[in-house]
Amino acid sequence: MQGAVHSMFIAEAANTALIELKQAELVANRGILGDRYYKGTGTFSKMLADKPFKDLTLIELEEIDLFNQKTGLNIAASDFRRNIITKNVRLNELVGRDFFIGNVKLRGIRLCEPCQHLADVLTHKILPEMTGKSGLRAQILTSGNIFINDSIKESSEHYE
Repeated sequence: MQGAVHSMFIAEAANTALIELKQAELVANRGILGDRYYKGTGTFSKMLADKPFKDLTLIELEEIDLFNQKTGLNIAASDFRRNIITKNVRLNELVGRDFFIGNVKLRGIRLCEPCQHLADVLTHKILPEMTGKSGLRAQILTSGNIFINDSIKESSEHYE
């Protein structure tokens, strides 16, 4: 399996517009430098403060495209409010696995299911259509910079 980073986003605070990045600095066990969850100002920051899956969220471009095709909507990938939009990688398969984006090591912790807040902001079709397809929550294990088109590949190491 080898996918790639399609696009990257941060928001400086909860409910603010996302900022598209060409490169991002990932900080181990913290998040993306400048992001609302890195700063502790995200909608769910207090609830997620001590959780390893708060660091980074990813979603597949292919699932967003399929959602738009099935619903007849045209929701931009950035509107799903995930940090990294991927291409050519099945994120569900990375739950419980270590993987790399470029040279940065991450751990897939759990699926990033759509929430009521996102449904309220976008459309209530998100909940039934994107459950189980809405991405991955990951822990950042090593710090470093990542870039658009960086490869995403599974590590040979696994954890329980």
